[in-house]
Amino acid sequence: MSKSIKNVTAKSRSKQSANMQRKKAVVKLNGASSEPKSKHEAVLTLLRRKQGASLAEIQSATNWQAHSIRGFLSGTVKKRLGLKLQSSKAKDGERRYAIAG
Repeated sequence: MSKSIKNVTAKSRSKQSANMQRKKAVVKLNGASSEPKSKHEAVLTLLRRKQGASLAEIQSATNWQAHSIRGFLSGTVKKRLGLKLQSSKAKDGERRYAIAG
């Protein structure tokens, strides 16, 4: 096996390892911890918190890009699931999203 092929395989293994660690991240709910079954579930858990979630928090939980998160919020959360989504901007300029009610 050539060096370039070995390097590619090593990189893909480390990428897979990082993805597995991300998937094993535990979301804490009211002091109890549970592992989300999907990225959708992880995002909905973050949005149901009292303080909601920022784009950065959702990105770190799902490894999605910002435009994908906004599409999920609009298409899935609002339209498909019919949930009311609140959006607020803090003084520091960070936008936070939360499920109302």
